Amino acid sequence: MTRIYALIDCQLLSRYRITLESVGAFLERKEITIAQYRDKTGSDDEVASALKTLRQYYSGTLIVNDRLRLIDLADGLHLGQEDLASVDPDPDAAVAELRKRIGSKTLGLSTHNAEEIAVANRLDLDYVGLGAYRSTATKSDATVRGEALLEVSRLSRHPVAIIGGVRWEETFELPIRWKVLGSALVEKIVEEAHA
Repeated sequence: MTRIYALIDCQLLSRYRITLESVGAFLERKEITIAQYRDKTGSDDEVASALKTLRQYYSGTLIVNDRLRLIDLADGLHLGQEDLASVDPDPDAAVAELRKRIGSKTLGLSTHNAEEIAVANRLDLDYVGLGAYRSTATKSDATVRGEALLEVSRLSRHPVAIIGGVRWEETFELPIRWKVLGSALVEKIVEEAHA
């Protein structure tokens, strides 16, 4: 069965007036074992505060998006392609440097196509994010690949987290281990709050 990877997007939570406390409690109740916190506009202090709040309510693996400086507050780090290149233009050197800094903590990388999967296959990663499967409210500029993405996922030697418009009830075959839920997560939290 495909497991849930919760994408806690700060801007989306703000739009729906959902607190970090309620998200953390929801993830704990639903026994969701991995979650990523993403805030593209907040300061490091704001993100640090959010991670600390989530940790009070959520005991699963907590991944921070892009903020290497905050790795001590999280169980892992997820980077996009540009963020990896900002560490070092050579992906192998970039991941080697990241491993020096984060040790054995979880390391994930966003991928979008067969070429990026081929590069990721030789890197010391714990998983790859692969998307976008469908269009999504959290990333309007994403290129949607649909069913073709399922074929690309089979090229990965790493576990895959499929992202982009994935629905709560959907399941996928390995190597897709996780379905990343952002908007669908928020919808479920709102639905449960009004039940």
